[in-house]
Amino acid sequence: MKYRKKPVLVEAYQTKDPIDIETLEGTMHASPGDYIITGVNGERYPCKPDIFKKTYEPAK
Repeated sequence: MKYRKKPVLVEAYQTKDPIDIETLEGTMHASPGDYIITGVNGERYPCKPDIFKKTYEPAK
Protein backbone atom coordinates (compact mmCIF):
# COMPACT_ATOMS: atom_id res chain seq x y z
CA MET A 1 0.00 0.00 0.00
CA LYS A 2 1.25 3.51 -0.81
CA TYR A 3 0.58 6.69 1.16
CA ARG A 4 0.87 10.38 0.34
CA LYS A 5 1.95 12.91 2.95
CA LYS A 6 -0.84 15.32 3.91
CA PRO A 7 -0.26 19.01 3.22
CA VAL A 8 0.97 20.68 6.40
CA LEU A 9 1.55 24.38 6.98
CA VAL A 10 4.76 25.15 8.93
CA GLU A 11 6.58 28.30 9.99
CA ALA A 12 10.20 28.59 8.85
CA TYR A 13 13.01 31.11 8.57
CA GLN A 14 16.57 31.05 7.31
CA THR A 15 19.25 31.61 9.95
CA LYS A 16 22.15 33.99 9.35
CA ASP A 17 24.20 32.71 12.28
CA PRO A 18 25.21 29.25 13.47
CA ILE A 19 22.93 28.13 16.30
CA ASP A 20 22.12 25.05 18.33
CA ILE A 21 18.46 24.04 18.52
CA GLU A 22 16.77 21.76 21.03
CA THR A 23 14.75 19.22 19.03
CA LEU A 24 12.77 16.13 19.96
CA GLU A 25 15.90 14.10 19.12
CA GLY A 26 18.26 16.29 21.19
CA THR A 27 20.45 19.26 20.35
CA MET A 28 21.06 19.84 16.63
CA HIS A 29 23.39 22.37 15.02
CA ALA A 30 22.15 24.76 12.33
CA SER A 31 24.64 26.44 10.01
CA PRO A 32 24.17 29.86 8.38
CA GLY A 33 21.66 29.47 5.54
CA ASP A 34 19.84 26.52 7.12
CA TYR A 35 16.10 26.82 7.62
CA ILE A 36 14.66 26.58 11.12
CA ILE A 37 11.24 24.93 10.93
CA THR A 38 8.56 25.00 13.59
CA GLY A 39 6.32 21.97 13.14
CA VAL A 40 2.61 21.52 13.76
CA ASN A 41 3.15 20.63 17.44
CA GLY A 42 5.58 23.50 18.12
CA GLU A 43 8.69 21.34 17.69
CA ARG A 44 11.69 23.03 16.06
CA TYR A 45 14.36 21.54 13.83
CA PRO A 46 16.94 22.67 11.26
CA CYS A 47 16.79 21.78 7.56
CA LYS A 48 19.45 22.21 4.88
CA PRO A 49 18.42 24.65 2.10
CA ASP A 50 18.47 22.07 -0.72
CA ILE A 51 16.19 19.69 1.19
CA PHE A 52 13.90 22.53 2.26
CA LYS A 53 13.41 23.67 -1.35
CA LYS A 54 12.59 20.11 -2.47
CA THR A 55 10.11 19.61 0.36
CA TYR A 56 8.39 22.98 0.91
CA GLU A 57 6.89 25.75 -1.21
CA PRO A 58 5.47 29.14 -0.17
CA ALA A 59 1.90 29.03 1.12
CA LYS A 60 -0.68 30.98 -0.83
